Amino acid sequence: MLVVFARTPCTSNYVMKKERETTDLLVVGAGPIGIACGVEARRSGMPALVFDKGALTNALCFYPPNLVWFSTAELLEIGDIPLVCSGAKPTGPEVIHYYRRVAEHFKLDLRLYEGVEKIEPIRGGGFRVESSRGRIVIARGVVLATGFFDQPNLLGVAGEELPKVKHYYDGPYVYYGQHVAVVGAGNSAVEVALDLYRSGAASVALIHRGTELAPGIKYWVRPDIENRIKEGSVRAFFETTVERIEEDTLTVRGANGESTSLKNDFVLAMTGY
Repeated sequence: MLVVFARTPCTSNYVMKKERETTDLLVVGAGPIGIACGVEARRSGMPALVFDKGALTNALCFYPPNLVWFSTAELLEIGDIPLVCSGAKPTGPEVIHYYRRVAEHFKLDLRLYEGVEKIEPIRGGGFRVESSRGRIVIARGVVLATGFFDQPNLLGVAGEELPKVKHYYDGPYVYYGQHVAVVGAGNSAVEVALDLYRSGAASVALIHRGTELAPGIKYWVRPDIENRIKEGSVRAFFETTVERIEEDTLTVRGANGESTSLKNDFVLAMTGY
């Protein structure tokens, strides 16, 4: 999500704490959009601060480690800085490294692990911004580039609160020898299922409420997952929804209305955000 508050003169006599700072632009979010905003401010000579409650490109740090981006390198570039990658398309680590290099090149004033908790308009123009560390900033303009990755689409079923249920993929190795269910059939779900299969999971079940794999799956990934499903290496349950999650099992309901209990150690809900 990108929201821009209009830049206005800051002429108020608003009473502030001693430790206040002032800036022309304050950006909330240090992902690719927030970085791009900071870069454009820097190039135009506008003082800017970039805040994020987590790391630089925090959301990207939680993407599957073996992810290959759908976009080509030139479509991800900002600030006229080239993104150099080893293949035709960049990997997750290459993209993260690139954005860190951009931030360093433009010497962005980053306030990482410092969330913005309050934004108030000031009479006469500008905004009073308060951070999670008690910092007060008076800004002429504010940009919200907060994304959506922190808000997963929940399944809304009993047992979803169990520790074995995750909405973010943390790599394949902790699932060696385990029975894992992946919910969803888009790019993330499919790539996670393939990664788990190749890394030694005891069994991988792909559960999707639709009738088939999502149409937007990367063209180089689709043949792979289709062949793994065909040979039975990944069990696919289409027109199927999760009904209940328990410590050692997962109950799903198929199109015929019948419930089936699957042996299960982990549920990875790749259902979007």
